[in-house]
Amino acid sequence: MSRSARVRPQARARFLGAGAAAIILSLILSGCVSWFMPPESSMNSTPTDEAVAPGLERFYTQILEWANCGDALQCATAIAPVDWENPEGDTIELALVRQTATGNDRIGSLLVNPGGPGGSGFDFIADSVDYATSDALQSQFDVVGFDPRGVNRSTPVSCYSEPAELDEYIYGISPGEKGSDEWIAASTEESAQFAQRCLEETGPFLGFVDTPSAARDLDMLRAALGDTTLNYLGYSYGTLLGQVYAEIFPEKTGRLVLDGAVDPAASEFEATKAQAQGFERALTAFLKDCAGASDCPFTGSPDESLVLIRTLLDRLDKSPLTNSDGRQLGSETMFTAIILPLYSPDNWSYMRQLFSTVLEGDASIAFDLADSYNGRQPDGTYAENQTEAFIAINCLDAREPADNNRMREQAAELALAAPVFGPQMSYGDPGCATWPVDAKRERVAIAAPGAADMLVIGTTNDPATPYEWAETVADNLDSGHLITYNGEGHTAYNKSNACVNAAVEDFLLKGVVPSPDPNC
Repeated sequence: MSRSARVRPQARARFLGAGAAAIILSLILSGCVSWFMPPESSMNSTPTDEAVAPGLERFYTQILEWANCGDALQCATAIAPVDWENPEGDTIELALVRQTATGNDRIGSLLVNPGGPGGSGFDFIADSVDYATSDALQSQFDVVGFDPRGVNRSTPVSCYSEPAELDEYIYGISPGEKGSDEWIAASTEESAQFAQRCLEETGPFLGFVDTPSAARDLDMLRAALGDTTLNYLGYSYGTLLGQVYAEIFPEKTGRLVLDGAVDPAASEFEATKAQAQGFERALTAFLKDCAGASDCPFTGSPDESLVLIRTLLDRLDKSPLTNSDGRQLGSETMFTAIILPLYSPDNWSYMRQLFSTVLEGDASIAFDLADSYNGRQPDGTYAENQTEAFIAINCLDAREPADNNRMREQAAELALAAPVFGPQMSYGDPGCATWPVDAKRERVAIAAPGAADMLVIGTTNDPATPYEWAETVADNLDSGHLITYNGEGHTAYNKSNACVNAAVEDFLLKGVVPSPDPNC
């Protein structure tokens, strides 16, 4: 999985926090190394002996029974209450994977979240521990990946059991012109049907996949792993989870790194506008770079090419391209295909292929990219539930009622702020307006008074989590410290430069807080 913030093009999909984009194309690196594995009988965790509220003891004192599950990897399952306010009620399972410290100077556990919401931390560590963390961190930490509640191998959110139904929801083209009464009504009905199916398939648990509940899970996992304080590396949406944890459990914070920070106080519209502008800046950077490539399909200036891309998207709305499997490539699926390579400059070659083929009338590369973003496999099935989990978690975190006049006003503002991507990211309110369970979190700033020092990393041209969010988060947190990476792409640690890596590793391994911002 990736470390990214997913972006929703319209009502079916709005503020994306995918954690999968940077790796999903070709960057999945095996982090497995071989060394002596202890017998399974000696691998059980020893939980902390700490006082907890009545009814929570059985969760905080549970013994994690680890079993070998691959080269240098161990897997375990934890239990948590569905409702932390009713710990005597039903329980859920949380899936964990870890690579134990490779050196002899172990510090403790480092829990890692790749983003989303809906990103699989289990797969992130199992498939690409070397992408998630450096050798230095792996030497001294047990690196632990986990699937949050509602996600993948943990007790999941489930909406559509048939892949064809999910295909129609993700890739289907709503009737009417976007923004018209007909289009809004159709999108609202599609979202309402999806929401109802999620409730039917998932049951009451659908109301308990919110971020504060996941933060409570995180604290329980910390204690079950035997750590008195939490050491944590969160990417993208994972930074929101880290902030909420620090707000609820400030006294239990150890060393937290928040890379690609999400502003918890930004409204739905503010977040959408910032992302639209961020991806448009990244697209402009791509076009400038493209001019020097022999396979660049654009011959004009970047400004002229931006106009051409907007014209292409408008044309796909009117005349979608048909893929070999019969699916129709409209502007929304094309938008998804475009933004995936924008998460990292390493993937810009895919963008050149994308535009070259679509301009020739071939939709295959576009669907390959969109399918990668959505977790759709070549056989038409979905490997994970990232789309369902993403929507369910986002709709529990916060929502706004759908008001046609307000959406049209906001759509006009988005089109001015980001002429290419603004129109694609407008009219998203129906996506959560009909959600059948109440939201659990308000969009407010988080200060987390009493929490230990936290590093907040922002990349100046991050398309998914704009740099200004990192500035805001670092400023709002009482103990936040900003690390700036001057560059492109989504998130910076272990994928940018030695300056960023040194700041993160000195902090996580030695507790050194850089002052001032090293401005990497």
